[in-house]
Amino acid sequence: MIILPRYKKQEIWIKNMWQEMYSNRRIIIPDQVVDGLNLMWYFDLVISGGGTMNREAAALGVPVYSIFRGTIGAVDRYLANAGRLILLESIEDIKTKVILEHRQRPESLDHGNNATLQSIVASIISVIEKS
Repeated sequence: MIILPRYKKQEIWIKNMWQEMYSNRRIIIPDQVVDGLNLMWYFDLVISGGGTMNREAAALGVPVYSIFRGTIGAVDRYLANAGRLILLESIEDIKTKVILEHRQRPESLDHGNNATLQSIVASIISVIEKS
């Protein structure tokens, strides 16, 4: 599992909370800043509270689960309705909604045939044209 803590205090907490898993490298915290898109391409799934990371994972076709607790924005609602983003709202949701399986990745990302990405871009263009 690769964990990307937001700040040093969170990193220390993770390392202390799961010392054995961190020592055995079952939990990896990168030593430096990483390119999230390239990293996510190889993931089997993403669980995050971060909106941008969730949307990027959905655009890449990576199964994504959101633990965000604020007001859900229009893009995330669209992705949830399209089945591209699963909202986790309870411990029970983690047990029943998260699917742990290896993901079959395409050889490359075909931006031209990605319906979700095309829809997001079209919506953004529509908003811009109306303003």
